[in-house]
Amino acid sequence: MKTLYLDCGMGAAGDMLTAALAELLPDPDAFFAKLNALGIPGVEVSRESSVKCGITGTHVTVKIAGEEEDASDADLHEHEHHHDHDHEHDHEHDHEHEHEHEHDHEHDHEHDHEHGHHHHHSGVHDIEHIVRDHLDLPEKVKDDVLAVFGLIAEAESHVHDVPVDEIHFHEVGTMDAVADVTAVCLAMAQLAPDEVVVSPVHVGSGHVHCAHGILPVPAPATAYILRDVPIYGGAIRGELCTPTGAALLRHFAARFGDMPVMRTERIGYGMGKKDFEAANCVRAMLGEREEQSADAVLLACNLDDMTPEAIGFATETLLEEGALDVWTTPIGMKKSRPGTLLSVLCRPEDREATVRRIFRHTATIGIRENTCRRYTLARREEVRDTPSGPVRQKISAGYGVTRVKDEYEDLARIAREKGISLAEAKEKASEH
Repeated sequence: MKTLYLDCGMGAAGDMLTAALAELLPDPDAFFAKLNALGIPGVEVSRESSVKCGITGTHVTVKIAGEEEDASDADLHEHEHHHDHDHEHDHEHDHEHEHEHEHDHEHDHEHDHEHGHHHHHSGVHDIEHIVRDHLDLPEKVKDDVLAVFGLIAEAESHVHDVPVDEIHFHEVGTMDAVADVTAVCLAMAQLAPDEVVVSPVHVGSGHVHCAHGILPVPAPATAYILRDVPIYGGAIRGELCTPTGAALLRHFAARFGDMPVMRTERIGYGMGKKDFEAANCVRAMLGEREEQSADAVLLACNLDDMTPEAIGFATETLLEEGALDVWTTPIGMKKSRPGTLLSVLCRPEDREATVRRIFRHTATIGIRENTCRRYTLARREEVRDTPSGPVRQKISAGYGVTRVKDEYEDLARIAREKGISLAEAKEKASEH
């Protein structure tokens, strides 16, 4: 299984993720040429070598109309905060491209700039128009880009308690963020990992000064996006993970946790601009993960005095309560009585609880146990948009094989809605 592991021990920002992933590609120059040829309004993306704590990696710069912007993330604004969407802005902050901050500097999440020219603000629908209608990208990449922006907009909507359609991006920040998000989504599509695993995320510590006042690190939008994700602070004073970086990680990660056992083939380092006592970088590692195997406990009992309905109920209940698998086999018992062999597979740590459940839900007076080795394909689920509506796909991979199966319930729904057979529904779901 091709696995991408992202080490975010020094946080994450869109440009740092772009740089790390680009180093994994066979031809980074071609990747950046393609990125610049997409025609993101006013954007030019370039890369250069960078050294942090003796480690050489790549630093990515995004220029808007020939100028490198200090503010990277497309900070969002409530509509009511900007009565005039064609006005001059002041800015009082030193906001590095990767959104890393010194503890006491001024940071303006309102994105007020002193460029001496007029800026406009774009809503979520404006970004969708740019991505859908103007960027030459595969549909899957466009879907990924808009899903990431959706996470950011949802977070800002929650933080500021305003509807998503009243959230606005600053024009310059929008193009910067579109470049970062598009670059990461495009790189992910070219790398095509079977799974993405992300380390616990270092978010930094301290406070940032914003137009609304002094806010804690992580910024409220970042904290909202990373809810239920393992994060931590530390001694480094600054904002190490941006809302854009958080949304990209949240969108692509199959899980957050320790690095899996894998045979690493390529390693990439994406560097931030600032220097800290620790290497300011995101590390990306691409390789093959060992197929999954683990011990399992097989519990079995013979049943000859239960109705088929009662056995069926027991089977369903055992599965609902955590068994890995449950099945029945017709058997012949003593005195030629027909019976049923009930087999229940569970994890070793669930053995005692499963034994209790079998006794509770069946009429057996004895259970046999065997320990076995269980080999499984790694599984994930994706949702595919089809002309007949969304269809979930179960994808299993490992041991040199990949299997894709449409979710039965989704196919059945299509069949019922259109009055067609299940086979016809499957065929329709495969249409593009």
